[in-house]
Amino acid sequence: MKFTENMQQVAALSPDYLGFIFYEKSKRNFEGIIPELPKSIKKTGVFVNELIEIVVSLVEEYRLEAIQLHGDESVEYIIALKKQLLENRALFIKENKQIKKQKNKHYISKNEVEIIKVFGIKDTFNFDVLKPYVDVVDYFLFDTKGKERGGNGTKFDWTVLEKYPYKKPFFLSGGIGLDDLEQLKIVLNSNLPIYALDVNSKFESKPGVKKIDELEKFKKEIFV
Repeated sequence: MKFTENMQQVAALSPDYLGFIFYEKSKRNFEGIIPELPKSIKKTGVFVNELIEIVVSLVEEYRLEAIQLHGDESVEYIIALKKQLLENRALFIKENKQIKKQKNKHYISKNEVEIIKVFGIKDTFNFDVLKPYVDVVDYFLFDTKGKERGGNGTKFDWTVLEKYPYKKPFFLSGGIGLDDLEQLKIVLNSNLPIYALDVNSKFESKPGVKKIDELEKFKKEIFV
């Protein structure tokens, strides 16, 4: 998401997550203000090989509840990031005990920030590379491997996922559009632990602007 009015329109459709890309090389790079959104929607920051200090700072500034790591982040990086987020949260809780509620300007999430690690897939994929991440992330996200770090608007071969060997739930992403509804229903009815569908470029009129009528149609069809 990129523009306030469009955010509010999409939020009215009650998605579980809304994504904000904090990556300067992206045409959807977000800089601005996030309006008040329903508490049921998790504001998600998308980062690519970003410094941990900057990620933590933006989590605090925008009250992010999930982080999508779209770069080459290692297991060690994620462990260090989680440690820093937890330390900051503990500090905020301690400070808030000393501040009257009506004057409290700090943000404290009721839950730990979710960590979503992205992996690009094309025609094949070695699922062994996921093993070190299984116990340190909340979800995986499988996207199409392409020139851009996401938002390529193309699908990978979903049959590759038939060999997914873990119970860790994942987001399915990569060029998903209205033309994929029938195939999606088949995949969603499989035994794969698909947690969510990540849609983006196929529902845009231009980068960062979502087509509300098409998103509404997609939601109605996919939950039939």
